[in-house]
Amino acid sequence: MHFREEAVEEFLTVFYRYKAAIASQSGCQSVSLLQDHGQKNIFYTFSLWDSAESLDKYRQSALFQDVWPQTKKLFLEPAQAWSLYEKSSS
Repeated sequence: MHFREEAVEEFLTVFYRYKAAIASQSGCQSVSLLQDHGQKNIFYTFSLWDSAESLDKYRQSALFQDVWPQTKKLFLEPAQAWSLYEKSSS
């Protein structure tokens, strides 16, 4: 997610306000926030879900309907999202 520079602190406030609630959603194993090393206004959220269905339920939840508009209004560019499957782990 690429945020307006002046919106970074507001994004961090929103993220940390809701992180525990997101992580406690049914099927969510973890939620992490990563920041780009070179561009401090670029962030990635990394969340592990039991299934695509669990993630879809979250995306349709009241919680997501509260969090997403607060986050989206801070973007410099539209967000990109990927759903991935683990092929190997250590």
